[in-house]
Amino acid sequence: MEYFTTRIDLPPGVLLKTMVHDLLQLIFERYQWFRPMRYGYASLQREVDPDDIDYEALLAYYDRLKAITVAARTDRDFVMISSAKADEPPHTGRITWDTSLREAEKPRWRAAHLRQVAEVMQRVGSPLAQAGADEDYDRKKWRTIPSPDGVGQQLVFTVRDYSEGLTGVYWRNYFGPPFVRLFGERLAALPPGCTKEDLGGGIVLVQPYELPTLAGTEEGIARERALIEHLGPECFYDHERHLKPSRLPVLPPAPTSTGGPGQA
Repeated sequence: MEYFTTRIDLPPGVLLKTMVHDLLQLIFERYQWFRPMRYGYASLQREVDPDDIDYEALLAYYDRLKAITVAARTDRDFVMISSAKADEPPHTGRITWDTSLREAEKPRWRAAHLRQVAEVMQRVGSPLAQAGADEDYDRKKWRTIPSPDGVGQQLVFTVRDYSEGLTGVYWRNYFGPPFVRLFGERLAALPPGCTKEDLGGGIVLVQPYELPTLAGTEEGIARERALIEHLGPECFYDHERHLKPSRLPVLPPAPTSTGGPGQA
């Protein structure tokens, strides 16, 4: 099965339990992304009653690891909420929602996805969210290099997190205030075929093509390149020369305590 991935980046700091509780209720009761049946992190051995969700159990698990994955009966659908850990990359947390790529073929689903991602971003103060085919993320997020010991190869980040700029453009790119300021007037008029929409709360959607299945095709690659050239190639990772972005968003200072997104 081909996966469709939505990644909503979090501001630096730990996402508090109260915010995680609000998000889980939003996801499973209002949005109904899927019927939750299992939870954990890498291993999903704990059960969830989808008709009577024990949020306290989910929150207790999150509180121990500062991360939790909740999944449907199969691995087709799952959501992961992961806060940043200061001593290891990536240094910002993320909400990741995976489902089947076939969902994006449905106009009604695409309309709901547009609104729901923007609402979650506004709730957590996210500076960036991107959505597209899972294999497109793999192409842009990782690169293979020789292992330091000379035996085999290893995967490394192209860009660790949004503080280092952008890995590229995807089917849907939700730019929060730091990136709207970074691009400035370049967002006023985009190349032909690109869609732009102001979603409120300082968030602007930029979409280079109609469907995520165009990623990796000649047409999709051409539209992505035109958009990157228009917005400023210095803001994006250079996959041909393997150079990190040289123009970065101006971000608010990281919290000095254990507080963070959702702090009262």
